[in-house]
Amino acid sequence: MRIGVPKETKTLEGRVALVPEAAGDLVKRGHEVWIEKDAGIKSGFKDEQYSRLGVHIAPDAAALYEKGELIVKVKEPIAGDLALLRKDHLLFCYLHLAPEPALTKRLLDIGLTGVAFETVELENGELPLLAPMSVIAGKIAVQVGTHYLHQPMGGKGKLLGGLPSTERGKVVVFGAGMAGGASAALAAAGGSNVVVFEKRQDRMEAMMRLGNNVTALYPYDDLVAKEVAAADLVIGAVLVTGAVAPHVITRQMMEDMEDGSVLVDISIDQGGCFETSRPTTWKEPTYVEEGVIHFCVTNMPGAVPQTSSQAICAAILPWVNKLASGSWRDNAALVKGINVEAGKLVHPALQDMKL
Repeated sequence: MRIGVPKETKTLEGRVALVPEAAGDLVKRGHEVWIEKDAGIKSGFKDEQYSRLGVHIAPDAAALYEKGELIVKVKEPIAGDLALLRKDHLLFCYLHLAPEPALTKRLLDIGLTGVAFETVELENGELPLLAPMSVIAGKIAVQVGTHYLHQPMGGKGKLLGGLPSTERGKVVVFGAGMAGGASAALAAAGGSNVVVFEKRQDRMEAMMRLGNNVTALYPYDDLVAKEVAAADLVIGAVLVTGAVAPHVITRQMMEDMEDGSVLVDISIDQGGCFETSRPTTWKEPTYVEEGVIHFCVTNMPGAVPQTSSQAICAAILPWVNKLASGSWRDNAALVKGINVEAGKLVHPALQDMKL
């Protein structure tokens, strides 16, 4: 099969879907692999590294999409990509369609088959292609939250870990999956007092094992309001596979937070889990509501493309192999990953979507 890897075009997105070694493996398996010129540069990979392994370099996006049958990218297609996608393309990338009716309609109009990384689901419910980027986003959430708590950035001027003679900072995390768990672990390791809200008992137990400075609680409304009001940094990492994220914090709760506190919404790809969340970019990453700094960047792992590209590629390569083999519809996990096909919404979480 002809596999095409375009350059990512989302604002300040630096990732590339296939690193050179992975593309070379696909060539060895008999596939014809094309990558757009300079697609790997921001991740630290030069065109020569690809061409040495038998990968073809397309001079521009138009040539890349013309050559490719299976299009493998990282983020959802935007304007330039949509103009080049065709009905016969098999698209494999993060789609996050639930909060994006306009994008969904465009893909339906094109009529292609779109398999989303985030909805490829194993029998046990695990999401193997979402996991690595969730971990990275969880770590970044603590890093950027720490940064925006600094007074020159508009924050309250709080050092999260504290030191003798000062109080520790308080971090509240919603969700103890891959993203929330990574946030809680890093915040706890840095010395913060951490509260994690989670409904699953096994995940609560895992959070408690992180250290004596971590508390795991069930998200009763009154308890959530109390803990959020006292928080310096709140991180949202709530996920309902393929669907719009539920709101776990209301504007009213936010009114009780101290000015200069920070909210980081990892769930923003799926619409956001705070009532006041709206998508931002790495170019303009924050805004202020109710005196609280909001960070709602929709491609958080794109800020560390060397790490992110290696991680996502290692996760997706076996699935790219399956898709390129031509017999992928026998694979239940990939079939669950189909979001759109032949002009129809396929994934159950999208069935009631208003277009």
